[in-house]
Amino acid sequence: MKQFLLSLFFVLCVLKSAVAVPATVDYIFDGDTFAAIVHLEDEIDISVRVRLINVDTPEIHGMCEKEISDALRAKDRLAELIPVGSVIDLKNIKDDKYLGRIDANVILSDGRDVGEVLIKENLGRAYSGGRRQNWCN
Repeated sequence: MKQFLLSLFFVLCVLKSAVAVPATVDYIFDGDTFAAIVHLEDEIDISVRVRLINVDTPEIHGMCEKEISDALRAKDRLAELIPVGSVIDLKNIKDDKYLGRIDANVILSDGRDVGEVLIKENLGRAYSGGRRQNWCN
């Protein structure tokens, strides 16, 4: 219950703000999802899972060897772009369909959007919700 209240507080605080919110990368799950410690006002830190808004990458527990291989490449690249311990900016934060996870654009210190980098490098596809395409074809 405490985690739910903290997550709700986080979402309410951040959604009111149009500015980027700093976060420290804590763990990389796959090519489009990671854990972060989000730094709110008044020295409040909240741990959340973050899914990149604008990209879909292959699943690590995929349907075929190609998807699994591509998923591991995407995960490795995400870890290069946002290494554990690095500070990133979260923008356009939205509530996710899974409790305790948010959706956000991740902006690097040089201004690049992480999702756009993954798409340009053919490690992910543009994604705006809905049914995901098959990675095994």
